[in-house]
Amino acid sequence: MKSFTGLLTAAALGAAMLLSPGVAHAAAPNYVALGDSYASGVGTRSYIESSGSCQRSTKAYAYIDAGRIGANLTFVACSGARVADVTANQLPAVTSSTNIVSVQVGGNDAGFSSVITECAKPSWLADCTGAVANARSIINNSLPGRLNTLYSSIRSRASSAKVVVVGYPRLFNGTDCNAGTFFSPDEMTKLNATADLLNSKVSASASAAGFTFVDPTSNFIGHAVCGSPEWINGLSNPVSESYHPNVTGQAAYAGLVQPAL
Repeated sequence: MKSFTGLLTAAALGAAMLLSPGVAHAAAPNYVALGDSYASGVGTRSYIESSGSCQRSTKAYAYIDAGRIGANLTFVACSGARVADVTANQLPAVTSSTNIVSVQVGGNDAGFSSVITECAKPSWLADCTGAVANARSIINNSLPGRLNTLYSSIRSRASSAKVVVVGYPRLFNGTDCNAGTFFSPDEMTKLNATADLLNSKVSASASAAGFTFVDPTSNFIGHAVCGSPEWINGLSNPVSESYHPNVTGQAAYAGLVQPAL
């Protein structure tokens, strides 16, 4: 009799489980990573072969964070990208099914790479002051409008997505320890101030769009070129690796960006 009752109880429990609604599992979010070489992972020296000249790395912060939050990553950031390139070549990846977007762009619009190259020369060969002034003019006068248009396009394509805009670190700690470069203390100060200006304009456009801005400045202080430990490469071989976050720097970026996602 006891065993028969047990069978009935087990059967009843089984039926109840079949009739009860199943536990809902949230679908993995769709994450699209847009941007330039800082977003693609240049500087880590390890790239996804199929990404070609875009030099996307599995060490890049977007790749790291997508794994941490269990997101489906569409990784379209590309080395050398300007705002116009993101709009033309990367923005189509953002759709109505996109839940999360990260975007880091603006440094190439200001010609930051060519400015660094100019300022790295001996003073008698270089016009660092002129190069910095030109970059600042672009940052102040041209970049905000470009970013406003891009951010508006992102919002129109993914109206409910969480959008995180990522800024740039200062490159220098005040010491140039690299053979082959000739940055003076004044030049390094000017370049750091230009990075701050770039962040201020990117942040303002992000805020106007209702997006979250992630500022890496304070976290990277003491870890820039010639820092200890160094999170940003100094002059490197190949040269394209120079003045970009290394593996540790990208991991630091991942730690900053993840909470905002």
